[in-house]
Amino acid sequence: MKVSIGQAAKALGVSIPTLRRWEKEGKIQAERTPHGHRRYDLAQLRGLKPYETSKTNRPTLCYARVSSHDQKEDLARQVALLETFCAANGWTYEVMQDLGSGLNYNKKGLQQLIRRICAGSVGRLVLTNKDRLLRFGSELVFSLCEIFNVEVVMINQGEQPLSYEEELAQDVLEIITVFSARLYGSRSHQNRKLVESLREAAEQL
Repeated sequence: MKVSIGQAAKALGVSIPTLRRWEKEGKIQAERTPHGHRRYDLAQLRGLKPYETSKTNRPTLCYARVSSHDQKEDLARQVALLETFCAANGWTYEVMQDLGSGLNYNKKGLQQLIRRICAGSVGRLVLTNKDRLLRFGSELVFSLCEIFNVEVVMINQGEQPLSYEEELAQDVLEIITVFSARLYGSRSHQNRKLVESLREAAEQL
């Protein structure tokens, strides 16, 4: 996916002068349009290499998820990474996304994903990492993928695994998210304060 210098800077979270400096130092490369404008390959900038995978005529489905509304920026980053990765590999793809706890199986995007896998209309499932699918039970979806011959690709599978404490903190935060909507809905100041205290304690772990 080729983008302008402004789009590349926004995607990487750096300034335009930083990209120009990196290019001058030979750290990155840019193509030039006939009018002299820079064009950057996002896949190359993000270090995404072509993925050795089986060929399939069935479409690729990407899935992105965050737990709460205050993580919408992270959801946008997930979607951008999935799109860049699939475009770099030349796959025909569709991105599905959910905003909800990883403990909740009744999410619109997840249920549609499972239905399409079982209908045999998916050739490949792409995730940024396993926990974006479900906090618990992702292996069940992966078993369905195996049964219906759907290849599973995780972009960040080489990342350093979380420690036990980090995984525990994430699980606690997911559980808090499930109940926080109900507590907030009661319009009780005491309940809101309790949720925030629990969230802060989990994050400090």
